[in-house]
Order: sequence, then C-alpha cells, then structure tokens
Amino acid sequence: MLKLAAKTSATSSYNMKKQYLIHIRQNGSTLFSCSSVHRTLLDSLEAHKVPVAFQCRSGYCGACRLLLLSGQVKYHQEPLAFIANREILPCCCLPLDDIELEV
Repeated sequence: MLKLAAKTSATSSYNMKKQYLIHIRQNGSTLFSCSSVHRTLLDSLEAHKVPVAFQCRSGYCGACRLLLLSGQVKYHQEPLAFIANREILPCCCLPLDDIELEV
C-alpha cells in the first residue's frame, strides 16, 4: 500500500541517522538515502547521478514529479504543485522507509 505522510514540520519525527534504500525500477539499481547527508530525495538521486528534471527545488513547479511505486515519503512542506495519486515531488520530501521509484 502506498502512503504519503501527512503535512508536518520539517524533520520532527524523521530518523536523522537512518539510511533508506531507493530502488529505481527502470535500471534495477538500488541507492542509499541518508538524511544526515541529503536534505531531500532529489539530493540523494543527484548524488547517485540519477537524471531527474527539476526547476524550483521547492515543490512549486512540479517538474521533478516521479511515480512512487512502493514505500512512504514525508514532505518538508506541503507541495504547491499538483500531484496525482502515487506521484511525489522529490525536491521537497524524504523517504520514511525503503521506496521504489519509476524515474
């Protein structure tokens, strides 16, 4: 079951030392995301050289929209861009557990 965490403050309940796995469906790769190093999921993807389009890095434009196939993410702030069911904006969220993405 896919879940998006409700709107909350930046990282109040986020485990700052936990590493999460990010599975990329297209190429079968598995990456690591660590909140102590990466402020957002987009930062993690960029650090691992996964090409993701982006513009604002704040959840306003929606250019970085990706499909969340499994797992949960938590937004730093409620995104203003429209996102459909199962879509996420990696520029303003972090994983809450291991996730699978369609990039």
